[in-house]
Amino acid sequence: MRDLELTRRIIGAAITVHRELGPGLLETVYEECLCFELGSHGLPFVRQHPIPVVYRGTKLDCGYRADIIVASRVIIEVKAIASIAPVHEAVMLTYLRLSGCRIGLLINFHSATLKDGVHRFVWNYNPEEEAERRDTEVAEKCLKRRFEY
Repeated sequence: MRDLELTRRIIGAAITVHRELGPGLLETVYEECLCFELGSHGLPFVRQHPIPVVYRGTKLDCGYRADIIVASRVIIEVKAIASIAPVHEAVMLTYLRLSGCRIGLLINFHSATLKDGVHRFVWNYNPEEEAERRDTEVAEKCLKRRFEY
């Protein structure tokens, strides 16, 4: 699945949660419901995944945890606050840098409409690698179909 399709499905799941619950609840509630939706859409994810810091070649456990990582490619940071501050954006960029993921979604469920609460982040994105990944997926599907007949 391409990155664009993956993020589209994640945002769709978040919109479903927001339509059902609306704004005003705790972040943990939105996180739990979003995980439920991601699972029901068949998207692989991990919740509260530790992100180590490597300092001078030593891996340190500093207590950083990504709320949700989907398909080992997209970090989701769930918020339920009045407005996103620059520090939240800085944290997302740090998570992307430390984790090796390239795409981040900062989703603020406190927004009246969720489209205003979704912020996308990209770290060292290489469109050539995305095209190569897409070509590999297409080739694998073709081989699979060929052997199914």
